[in-house]
Amino acid sequence: MKIFGFAGWSGSGKTTLIEQVIPRFVRAGLTVSLIKHAHHRFDIDHPGKDSFRHRAAGCTEVLVTSRQRWALMHEARDEAEATLEEQIARMSPCDLLLIEGYKYYPLPKLEIYRKSSGKPPLYPEDEHIVALATDTPIQCGLPQFGLEDHDAIAAFVLDTLELKP
Repeated sequence: MKIFGFAGWSGSGKTTLIEQVIPRFVRAGLTVSLIKHAHHRFDIDHPGKDSFRHRAAGCTEVLVTSRQRWALMHEARDEAEATLEEQIARMSPCDLLLIEGYKYYPLPKLEIYRKSSGKPPLYPEDEHIVALATDTPIQCGLPQFGLEDHDAIAAFVLDTLELKP
């Protein structure tokens, strides 16, 4: 399983860019999965639903399953946040595992940078950033892509990971 990350400040467009490159990987014949790190409290369940009620009642895990999909929800309660390695180990085998977030984690990643964010680029402080997708050309030695250059970004990821479709 090859692993590649996408990093950037909140609101930079990580999800939108990833959403556009995933179909290119799939068309290349790869099985693709993704881990997204959330910095805030989130819930994929809704009050009133059976699974929500079971978790609220005290279940540590609830698995909801149907013919189309299944989802396992795990309540961390007082546990420490799982490491990325622990989360990767939970994933089913695939050709390409994309990581969204974990901006300081040591894995090859593309930084999505928008000058309008008012935040500094991450690449000067992170040697694992191997390229930039940006709305503003930046003087640096890294490959750079426009935010809409999805074909070139997908090709770069495949080349970087030596994944041959």
